Amino acid sequence: MKNFIVLFFVCLIAVPASYGQQRGAERYQYTFTLEEVLELAQDQSLESIRARNTFLSNYWQYRSFRASQLPLLNFSASLPDFSRQFISTQRDSGGHVITSYSLDYTNRISGRLALNQNLPTGGRVSLYTSLQQQQRFGESARNRPLEYMSTPISISFSQSIFGVNQWKWDRKIEPLRYEEAKRNYLKQTENIALNAIRYFFDLASAQQDLAIAEFNHSNNEELNKISQGRYNTGTIGENDLLQSELNFMNAKSTLSDATLNVETSQNRLRSFLGFNETVTVSIIIPEHVPRVELEVEHVMQWAKQNNPDLLAYQRQLIEAEKRVAEERAATGFQADLNFTFGLNQRSEDIANAYRNPSDMETARLTLSIPILDWGRGKGRVRMAKSSQQVVQSQVEQAYADFEQDIVLRVRQFNLQSSQFEIALKADTIAQRRYEASKQRYLIDRITITEMNNAQLDRDNSKKRYVTALRSYWNFYYQLRQIALFDFMANKPLEVEYESLR
Repeated sequence: MKNFIVLFFVCLIAVPASYGQQRGAERYQYTFTLEEVLELAQDQSLESIRARNTFLSNYWQYRSFRASQLPLLNFSASLPDFSRQFISTQRDSGGHVITSYSLDYTNRISGRLALNQNLPTGGRVSLYTSLQQQQRFGESARNRPLEYMSTPISISFSQSIFGVNQWKWDRKIEPLRYEEAKRNYLKQTENIALNAIRYFFDLASAQQDLAIAEFNHSNNEELNKISQGRYNTGTIGENDLLQSELNFMNAKSTLSDATLNVETSQNRLRSFLGFNETVTVSIIIPEHVPRVELEVEHVMQWAKQNNPDLLAYQRQLIEAEKRVAEERAATGFQADLNFTFGLNQRSEDIANAYRNPSDMETARLTLSIPILDWGRGKGRVRMAKSSQQVVQSQVEQAYADFEQDIVLRVRQFNLQSSQFEIALKADTIAQRRYEASKQRYLIDRITITEMNNAQLDRDNSKKRYVTALRSYWNFYYQLRQIALFDFMANKPLEVEYESLR
């Protein structure tokens, strides 16, 4: 009875532990088509997350630009401002200000509410109200220890007359930059698709190589046994027997390498798609490709309309022009105009500080006239112009390369359908030739060397089949990335940008 109780508790502990080990070792096997891999890559890959956050960064930069065009309400305060320093007290008979060291400590508490608006001219207008409390501590402050100074309302205007209008340039550049960011996001999603195609067909090639290696291993094992029997009966010589054994050893080695290569390719695709180590992935190799014929003019039209690189070239030209304008403004005659009008009052009582306020006005025009800079300003302007010419030349060359690249890629893609059909037909022929050669070898009508040649042609044709598939989809998605256009669906690529925020 005692042994039975001990056995019962051992089983009670061991069963859950065993179940936990099985659960911990649980793995998942998924098999994906090319379309499913492309969809998963867009939804959950690390690259897709990076693309979304890059777009969001550009989106908030554009939002900041838009916000700078709207009025800005701001409150500022000084709590407290404690000081003892030199102060201006009065003017002498000659009109000079007498400055003396204050014997009193002064504490100021102030608040200011301001509404600021940037203007299309590059200037700025501000509307504000403020209140200041000043309290003195000391012998001379006994009669007036507390004082209030109010500015019920004041409006100020500042404008650079010959300076660079930053507002004007931002209105040209920032919308272009944001539109460029939106198109770059689409371009990055297509780049994710290209990477998905690369990982997909790396695994497809690895799986194809493994299938070939397994077939050859099994076949060479069978042929080696046949060769051994023929050698024992004296039908073939030792050279043919050794060749058969060598083929079998090579097939075993190739099978081991192919198995490892499949595991490596599976891990890379799994990691790219965002799965963890509990997931094992395999793929279904496509059997056909769509028959699509593209026209250079059609692709060129959509590429010029959608490609973000062309917007980037346009933005670079404007930025180069802006740099020239900035250098000219920095080295030439400059004038700034500032004007303020408002009401203010001061009193020992806060209520009286708002009664019968007096008007205040200021007007200031500041000038800066370069007289002698030893050609420094002129040199900086010329440097900016030289940089502008370099950018202009680079953009013109980039435009030409852009058009030539489209022409070349369209021609390359249009060849891929026929190349795939050739590879498919060659694979069928090579397979039939191999089967015929194997039958002839079994009846001792051909040598082992001829048999090896037929096997090599069969293996190469299967590899060329996968290579033709890879080339077709790679060229197609390159053109999609350039034009941001789905040529099979005959519509531009689109994204709900609101859903990305």
